[in-house]
Amino acid sequence: MLLGPKICFPSPTTALTAPEELSGLVAIGGDLTVNRLVAAYKLGIFPWYSDSQPILWWSPEPRAVVNPSQFKPNKSLRQALRKTKYEVNIDKNFNAVISFCQNIKRKTQGTWITTEMLLAYQRLHKAGYAHSIEIIDDNKQWIGGLYGVALGKVFFGESMFSQQSNGSKIAFYHLCEHLKELNYDLIDCQQDTEHLRQLGAYNLNRVDFINILDHSIPKIPKPQYW
Repeated sequence: MLLGPKICFPSPTTALTAPEELSGLVAIGGDLTVNRLVAAYKLGIFPWYSDSQPILWWSPEPRAVVNPSQFKPNKSLRQALRKTKYEVNIDKNFNAVISFCQNIKRKTQGTWITTEMLLAYQRLHKAGYAHSIEIIDDNKQWIGGLYGVALGKVFFGESMFSQQSNGSKIAFYHLCEHLKELNYDLIDCQQDTEHLRQLGAYNLNRVDFINILDHSIPKIPKPQYW
């Protein structure tokens, strides 16, 4: 579906299944306004594209997720939590976190956080929908962090980074702890990766994932100021 000025999306169940590189594609075009992004995430749809492409909207299957109430750090993460001296902040420096995520060098892919995307998520943060977990050491140097979008009782993880060993994993642990306190139902991790499996991610089919969103996100999601 080619999106126009009206904020609407087709059902995620209409996502392409072939060819493989387009599997999960739901729509093309539109914009990255706060209202459109909120409407997309409520349906389990998110933008992912490069500078050379139009805005592409995705709902992949299977969907990697984590239940924060069931999350248990593995042995290596427990050791990192004990040995690392750090401070945890929430939403104290969202702009720095997303900039790190945009610029960090990754082994498997380049950045997908275009300047347009960066500005869009900064607007989401100001509106109370996007949040960051920030980990710094006792010298005020960055260890790691992550950011994502919160609607209802679901947190849609977008990206994470490490500046020091286990930085992103420590941030993820504290995200889970925070979401437990807020009684969240689910963390959407989007894609199934080895890194996320190490953090306890498992896969859901699209129908089950959408059913959870329908149960956990109100019809009109409200901003949450963490």
